[in-house]
Amino acid sequence: MITAEREQAVVAGVWTQLSIGGTWRDARGERTFPVEDPSTRQVLAEVADAGPEDGLDAVAAAAGAQDGWAAHPPRERGEILRRAFETIAERTEDLALLMTLEMGKPLAESRAEIAYAAEFFRWFSEEAVRVAGHFAVAPDGRGRLLTMRQPVGPCLLITPWNFPMAMATRKIGPAVAAGCTMILKPASQTPLSALALAQILEECGLPPGVLNLLTTSSPGAVTEPILSDGRVRKLSFTGSTVVGRTLIAQSAEQVLRVSMELGGNAPFIVFEDADLDAAVEAALLAKMRNIGEACTAANRFHVARPLAGEFSGRLAERLGGMRLGRGTEDGVQVGPLIDASAVEKVSGLVRDALDRGAKAIVGAEAGPGPGYFYRPTVLADVPPGSRVLREEIFGPVAPVASFGSEEEAIAAANDTEFGLVAYVFPRDLQRALRVVEGLRTGMVGLNQGFVSNPAAPFGGVKQSGFGREGGREGIEEYLDVKYVAVNL
Repeated sequence: MITAEREQAVVAGVWTQLSIGGTWRDARGERTFPVEDPSTRQVLAEVADAGPEDGLDAVAAAAGAQDGWAAHPPRERGEILRRAFETIAERTEDLALLMTLEMGKPLAESRAEIAYAAEFFRWFSEEAVRVAGHFAVAPDGRGRLLTMRQPVGPCLLITPWNFPMAMATRKIGPAVAAGCTMILKPASQTPLSALALAQILEECGLPPGVLNLLTTSSPGAVTEPILSDGRVRKLSFTGSTVVGRTLIAQSAEQVLRVSMELGGNAPFIVFEDADLDAAVEAALLAKMRNIGEACTAANRFHVARPLAGEFSGRLAERLGGMRLGRGTEDGVQVGPLIDASAVEKVSGLVRDALDRGAKAIVGAEAGPGPGYFYRPTVLADVPPGSRVLREEIFGPVAPVASFGSEEEAIAAANDTEFGLVAYVFPRDLQRALRVVEGLRTGMVGLNQGFVSNPAAPFGGVKQSGFGREGGREGIEEYLDVKYVAVNL
């Protein structure tokens, strides 16, 4: 049982100012904005509300620290990340409670995210000493070819509200390892986890100015002048495709290196030879991770016609039995959505499907107040053209549509502007390989409902973005290649 006193103590332990150049300070004009608990709508804390001038102060701090940080020994950069990994692990319970309070997910899921977030620091602590170039004889034998990798420079990192710590460590880790300074702008709905993370990195020896943190309720007003400042050389953004397009356009002025992890519309394909028990278990994981508020969440279920009814029924039975409530309460499996607009969006998508002839097997209604709850929902016989099959749901709704052939399944899965991840459940190996090759996505979960791994490259194609985070590829996003022609 989490007491109110414990909740208050965890929130009170977070510094709520801006971190610029190694100093924690108020925003200019001492502006603040509230952070609320989405399960109660009560205000948890007031945090500093940065404006454009604060943003430019952060740019100056990052630019001023860049040369010294790039020259910092790679082993020491890695050791800072390793210490931060260990500190996060030691503070899992407090960090998980903080995340649950500001984002809403159940404590068990918050603990899992803390472990996942920490792993990015462990992974990139080991990559810091593996940045390498190569030396080769020129094909004509007259000279030598030398390449080296160097930090791209100061970076603007923009993270979303749904995974408030993991999305930060996934960007900070490779930037630190590569020798880049940073300006981190977390989402206004969930800034407390990022603030706690910045405190930990400072404790673990990250030098002043390497990580600068801006919390703001006016992200566009703060980030646009940062992107226009020639001292910033890279943007890494995780969020919606709509916002991503705007940021890409703004980045063009200074020709920035850009990494984009944008929206998703993940198909979950169940073939007639699938292990149905395994497919249902994986569907629960792929759909309900983070209350469905994940870009990797299974967004639409394409099930072979002979199995569609049984699959829908089994899934509805499991989802209907999940306990809805505040994430700090024992036994709760489904927390609130992030805000009122999220509930309105999910409700609208469900209404559209029902109006077109879909059947609600379970759910299809908002949960009890005062928080932003929506009941886990399964929609069967969802007709083509339904918005719920084409738009990212970001909520606990599973629309099921049937298909007749392998070709039809692949075509339906690819019929989207997005291409982040797909989940595929066949038993036949040849079919598995054909389908995996035919899907236009950056990632595939083959007979499993989870793909995220710090040791693997995360990212999508089409309008789900470009660039990769995690894996050996992750650090390359923060490095420039320099070629030297050597005359012997």
